[in-house]
Amino acid sequence: MTTVIENDQKNDRLEVGTPLLEVKDLHVEFHTRDGVAKAVNGVNYSVAAGETLAVLGESGSGKSVTAQTIMGILDMPPGKVTQGEILFRGQDMLKMSNEERRRVRGRKIAMIFQDALSALNPVLSVGYQLGEMFRVHQGASRKEAKEKAIELMDRVRIPAARERVNDYPHQFSGGMRQRIMIAMALSLEPDLIIADEPTTALDVTVQAQVMDLLAELQAEYNMGLILITHDLGVVADVADKIAVMYAGRIVETAPVHDLYANPAHPYTKGLLRSIPRLDQKGQELYAIKGLPPNLLKVPTGCAFNPRCDVATDLCRTETPALHHVTDKDGKELTGRRSACHLWKETLHG
Repeated sequence: MTTVIENDQKNDRLEVGTPLLEVKDLHVEFHTRDGVAKAVNGVNYSVAAGETLAVLGESGSGKSVTAQTIMGILDMPPGKVTQGEILFRGQDMLKMSNEERRRVRGRKIAMIFQDALSALNPVLSVGYQLGEMFRVHQGASRKEAKEKAIELMDRVRIPAARERVNDYPHQFSGGMRQRIMIAMALSLEPDLIIADEPTTALDVTVQAQVMDLLAELQAEYNMGLILITHDLGVVADVADKIAVMYAGRIVETAPVHDLYANPAHPYTKGLLRSIPRLDQKGQELYAIKGLPPNLLKVPTGCAFNPRCDVATDLCRTETPALHHVTDKDGKELTGRRSACHLWKETLHG
């Protein structure tokens, strides 16, 4: 039986840079009336203690399905993990029992969902929902749990926390609700937080505040952070490395500044070109042509080939491996990989 390490020991923290989570060759399918949708197709990525990994891609690329599989909250059926490993501190979570996974959730790995209003229970006060983490996992009394809830609300800078602890989710603004979700994720001081589109539907100023808060709390608690988003502008200042997903696969990985400066995949290049720029006022906004593929009928070869401006016959017939990327002299670039037959032309052209 798998041994699950409890998270109530303050000395259980890993040093910065120590491997925390490794996703290896993960495959997830959805069995539908129309056929089998391969939502995740051989995903590999890792995150270390104190490190931020941003997972980027359009809707339907498999970002959230991968996160839900890590958390053990994917609906099965229709979802099914057909292959792979999810190693958390060396233990394969896919081999854990439901009870063992439940003990890891919240204590060791927590998740911030993209729609706080839907994620929070509308008929329970935010204080009750925050306090539930302490009542269930630590056996705290209602009074103790309420005090801890107030402390958390103060920690994420919700004004007048003691007066608002009995308020309901609809009584808070979108930005305040997202802070409550962050507080809930932080309640048991987990080793890893997965933030799934944490700034969706928030205005730009509030987005910046939420991201700054996440970065500050991550540094304080030495947590690993997986930031799932489709917005490259959100992650530029907070991520250490980026994994770009398309049609269920990782198509490029790189340190954040390297990827922004010189992408090695046409899809990543298109995403970067689509970011609005102040120096292009009045010009037509670039958009990648076409739509992401139907996962029931993924194109042969590279899944991006129908939308790619530089695709060749090889791209249409052979699926590219995730190549190690090198500089012009053939020296391997640290942390850089690209699933493109034409990565050299894209990177050095």
